[in-house]
Amino acid sequence: MNAEATDFPGVLAVPPQELRFVFRSGRLCLAFAATVGERWRGRHERLREPADLARWYREAGLLDDPPAVTPAGLDAARALREAVYRIARALIAGRPPAGADEAVVNAVAAAPPLVPVLRAGTSRLTVPLAGGEQAALSTVARDAVDLFSGAATGRIRECASPECGLLFVDTSRPGRRRWCSSTACGTKARTAAYRGKRAAAAQDAAAPQEPAATP
Repeated sequence: MNAEATDFPGVLAVPPQELRFVFRSGRLCLAFAATVGERWRGRHERLREPADLARWYREAGLLDDPPAVTPAGLDAARALREAVYRIARALIAGRPPAGADEAVVNAVAAAPPLVPVLRAGTSRLTVPLAGGEQAALSTVARDAVDLFSGAATGRIRECASPECGLLFVDTSRPGRRRWCSSTACGTKARTAAYRGKRAAAAQDAAAPQEPAATP
């Protein structure tokens, strides 16, 4: 039985809007972890078939012409994604990552990565002559190695919105950012708080007043 059937039982009934990829994490590997939506509730699988992974590489800006993805490559990508997610959550909680998860990341990162090339004065990534599928995934894994071993480790956050939970890197100067995006989840939270205050004020105004005590 494949991971699609065991880990993500709702994969066949994913709402269309939940299949869109999200790129608000600030790091390639955390954006890759976001290819599962609503982990706390629906666990919507966004990498439903090999073509979806190729589309993610393109939409992430990694490759204009991604390599063909095999079913085995998709399984490896999902395994890497879950290891990245568990490591990030462990670090947020102040726990050491599981050795098994680090081993998954290290094994994928061991493959040669994508090759940088110079085109019209700009740098682009391209697939090597052989092993393009492994190279694309290795580039994601190497970003995870860099993130989880560097100074930004202490800046990994989980969005405070109960309807989001996206993992992101807090690049704000004070390091107290709560939302994956101030214009997305942050705006929604502020709007909800404002409406709640207005509703509470309206209820207070409509409540019957206690009669003044007579002397």
